[in-house]
Amino acid sequence: MQLIMDNRQDKIEVRDELMNTIKNVTKECLKYEGFDEDYEISLSFVDNDEIHKLNKLYRGIDRETDVLSFPLIGDDEFDIELEEKALGDIVISMEKALEQSKEYNHSYEREVAFLVCHSMFHLMGYDHDTEENTKIMRSKEEAVLVKLGIVRM
Repeated sequence: MQLIMDNRQDKIEVRDELMNTIKNVTKECLKYEGFDEDYEISLSFVDNDEIHKLNKLYRGIDRETDVLSFPLIGDDEFDIELEEKALGDIVISMEKALEQSKEYNHSYEREVAFLVCHSMFHLMGYDHDTEENTKIMRSKEEAVLVKLGIVRM
């Protein structure tokens, strides 16, 4: 698995420990779903202003959000034989992650890990558009995070 990271914000430091956690989460999500590891995932860290603009542009929602997912698998136009297959792009507002960690009373690292995990399941085709789909997605997220020992404190 190749994780391509782009830190486009300078408000919150992204430490090596957090990057290691993110790598572990992405690998465990792939493993949990039975995907092999020959996928490439793009991960961008942004601030609230940038994610607000992206949310408006791509989803028509005029406010900031915590994470955006842009899946690539399943689109015929991307079925090109490459050494690594592109799974998709994840964009996280590091500011929003910090705000939510305080709101939910758990660590910043746990919040970022959850957002990455959540987004990985979107990239693999899951959604929370119905109550049943939400339950399925949440149980998968919880299983991965618990396996890695990333629990709410």
